Amino acid sequence: MTQAIHPNRCFIIAELSANHGHSLETALATVRAAKACGADAIKIQTYTADTITLDCDNEHFQINQGTIWDGTTLYKLYQEAYTPWEWHATIQAEAHREGLIFFSTPFDPSAVDFLETLDVPLYKIASFEITDIPLIEYTASKGKPMIISTGIATLADIDAAVQACHRVGNHDITLLKCTSSYPAPVEEANLLTIPNMKQTFGVEVGLSDHTLGEAVAMAATALGASVIEKHFILDRALGGPDASFSMTPDEFAHMVEGVRQVEAALGEVSYHLNDKTMRNRRFARSLFVCKDMKAGDAFTSRNVRSIRPADGLPPVHLPSLLGRHASQDIQAGTPLAWSLVS
Repeated sequence: MTQAIHPNRCFIIAELSANHGHSLETALATVRAAKACGADAIKIQTYTADTITLDCDNEHFQINQGTIWDGTTLYKLYQEAYTPWEWHATIQAEAHREGLIFFSTPFDPSAVDFLETLDVPLYKIASFEITDIPLIEYTASKGKPMIISTGIATLADIDAAVQACHRVGNHDITLLKCTSSYPAPVEEANLLTIPNMKQTFGVEVGLSDHTLGEAVAMAATALGASVIEKHFILDRALGGPDASFSMTPDEFAHMVEGVRQVEAALGEVSYHLNDKTMRNRRFARSLFVCKDMKAGDAFTSRNVRSIRPADGLPPVHLPSLLGRHASQDIQAGTPLAWSLVS
């Protein structure tokens, strides 16, 4: 992603999604809470039930695949979950007041056209739209950074999506490792895919995380994720289609703190010892005389030992010292020095 959006640290996205309960005030309060919790961006989704599916209840449109939404139709689910388009500008303005980046996931070209009127700075393609190559090409043609989630994608699907962006001259791509289960089991996260995906496609890679808790996000950061996206809700008691796998403010803030600590811990490749560490080297091992010796006595394993602290000769010299002789009387507890060896 562009450095203006991703300034060499993990870009943390709070996904509003359906967690507004059709209340604009709840949506705006969620924006403010996301900022307070340390998010870098608030993301919404731009569709209507009619732009994403058909108002049809035959077997093709029934949800019955063991999901948390089983028992309804696609149309009814998206009617409940969508964010009214007339709210977008108001939510965007609130995000900007809070210092958050505001952007969205478009689900058809009309949503892209609408979002262009808001001059959003980047776009997200959802996992289930990764096979819609014309949509990806159209979205990428706007020249904005592209975030593409890969939850249902095969390796070939991901390659096709990346190539679609390239065909229209867009090379600012971030792929998101994603497990499209809601919530997603931790054991299905397969985070080792992140560095492999980065190497395979030569792009930035992040995580769209549907697991419960913060562990997966923190582990992804350690593996090089440049983006973390989590669904965010003021209170799971609000209910709604996404509530069960969304983070509350306390949970989100704790995750952000953990991600930033992981980033700090990663640091850089370095074998440099700071001043404190150098001072602590005094407590490394060295050679000491451990029994009183007279001048001329031979050094043996009984009167010389490698012990802490590091005031004597380095232990590497012990084999060459054994059998040599003391140049003078030496008291037990004396650090061994070459001046004491004849």
